[in-house]
Amino acid sequence: MRSLYRTVNRDDLRDALALAAAIAVVGVSFGALAAAADVPPALTVALSLLVFAGGAQFLVVAVVAAGGGVVAAVAAGLLLNLRHVPFGLAVARTVGDGWPARLLGAHVMTDEAVAFSRARGSGQRARSAYWLCGVLLFTFWNAGTVLGMAAGSAVPDPETFGIDAAFPAALLALLLPSLRKTDARRVGLVAAAVALLATPFLPPGLPVIVGLLGLLAAGKESGR
Repeated sequence: MRSLYRTVNRDDLRDALALAAAIAVVGVSFGALAAAADVPPALTVALSLLVFAGGAQFLVVAVVAAGGGVVAAVAAGLLLNLRHVPFGLAVARTVGDGWPARLLGAHVMTDEAVAFSRARGSGQRARSAYWLCGVLLFTFWNAGTVLGMAAGSAVPDPETFGIDAAFPAALLALLLPSLRKTDARRVGLVAAAVALLATPFLPPGLPVIVGLLGLLAAGKESGR
């Protein structure tokens, strides 16, 4: 790890710190929303330390806060994080050799860390960039979560501020960048419609899983 520290590029450090600061803000919002929804502090901290996946954490807390079961919450979170499988294959050699490094590297793997590393090739700089970004994001996210919990606990009456709409708004914000393509928008609309139709008939958490039927609306690229 010391050798990686010595190879850190100053520009990469500056960019990673800027990215980590932005992630900390999202972490604060997660901690605040979790506290306002009366999620136990131990569960909130455990999610940030052990899961460390923004979208999945927001979804799990939303399901639990809505009265959904643990199984539905975990299943929804796992489905949302399936994208990490191809991410892991893409950066396996970049992370390092040996299972200890790869296990730890998998834990700090995020969309941002993968993109940050891949933008810097596949050599030593890419490896240093991956670990730099991953460790900083992990640290800032967890610090933001704790600060957010403290702020959320200080809110006297969360319902006054529309906390019930905060969870879907946060998830929508995480989803918006991926809706630039026509196929993504079509899948999103169909998935949302299916989930809404299923909501009156299924327990909290399950409509999100049923919404995966929206994938059937994905088109196929025509060959040229």
